[in-house]
Amino acid sequence: MSERTPDTPAGDVAEGPPRDAPTGPLLTLARPLAPPGPAPRAAHAPGLPADADGRSLWAALGAAGRLRAAYTGADPAAGVDVPALRTLMVEADAVSGIGSTLALCVQIATAVPLLTLGGEQAAHVLDEALAGRAVVALAATDEGSGSDLTGLGTTVAIEADGLAVSGVKRWITNATHADHFLVLARHREGGHFTNFTWVLVPATAPGVHVEPADSQLFDGSGTGHLRLDGVRLERTHLVGRVGRGMTSFAAHIAVERLTGTLWAVALCHRQLKHTQQHLQGRKFGDGTLWGLESVRQRFADCLVRVHQLDALTDRLAERVARRHDTAAASLLKAAAAQTVGHVLGACAQLQGAEGFTTGGAQWTRAQAALWGVGGGATEVVLSAVAGSADSLLAELAP
Repeated sequence: MSERTPDTPAGDVAEGPPRDAPTGPLLTLARPLAPPGPAPRAAHAPGLPADADGRSLWAALGAAGRLRAAYTGADPAAGVDVPALRTLMVEADAVSGIGSTLALCVQIATAVPLLTLGGEQAAHVLDEALAGRAVVALAATDEGSGSDLTGLGTTVAIEADGLAVSGVKRWITNATHADHFLVLARHREGGHFTNFTWVLVPATAPGVHVEPADSQLFDGSGTGHLRLDGVRLERTHLVGRVGRGMTSFAAHIAVERLTGTLWAVALCHRQLKHTQQHLQGRKFGDGTLWGLESVRQRFADCLVRVHQLDALTDRLAERVARRHDTAAASLLKAAAAQTVGHVLGACAQLQGAEGFTTGGAQWTRAQAALWGVGGGATEVVLSAVAGSADSLLAELAP
């Protein structure tokens, strides 16, 4: 997600802040206001090309060694390095669109670490992915099953002479960019968590069909739909132990939720900063919109929420990164979805008509719905939070 905006008319800027405007570091402008329109993206960040699609962004980061640096000891099997990951997501949000940053998020948090589970093909693709030379799409969500992964219909027949994979995956990030698909498939009937296995499917294998998703949102993400028609592969394409697919997915989706929350804080900060610039430069009566108490209170409410999310992330990040704590990850996911939806909705409203410019605040707000759907719908995540109520309540005990 990353459409930027200072959209304040340069001619509307007062000579200094409104007479009642706070001047603390959180609210003081750092640079002159720019003309209306989408917020400009940063001109550059170390190793990150501006306005690149997800595949180009991934390639640049790999070539610069930034992908390996996001993991402890440069080893995805050791887990993410939270400070390095935070820096990477902030920089990606500063220069890339929401779709391109999404493409980065899913790979670095989930797809690449899952390749460390083992397998001859997985080991080779892991090295290629970390170098930025290969894109791996995580293909978990099935047609019709959505967040209910135990209901997925994609199957893998594990035979003596190889594998046969069939099924349909929908709304897969990186689908049209992918060199390989990391497919979660059912190897036997039933909803038990031991009935699912990972298979690494080359995008060029006979029987693999990809089509772009019918959406103008998430440009640069390569989001699409995948159909697997009896794809035949050698057994070396199995990833990890047979029957460990769902367990490993639950562990690594926790890190994806952490990564998404780090990104959420960066996105909200950027949008609030631009909205403040807009309000301070927009004339209203003898002052500006920033001088209206109702406007300032709504802005302050958003600022409080983002600081709360940032503090929660600081408290839980290492638990998720080191222990794959699913309860902590669910808390972060639910809090991020609620915060992003509220803050970006408020920013879009406060920017008024300017928010409807191409790539403006209303466009960003629409894409921000991602936090409430991708990686587990908010309702499903809140159910997981409720399921951990006893332990989470115990943490609050004096």
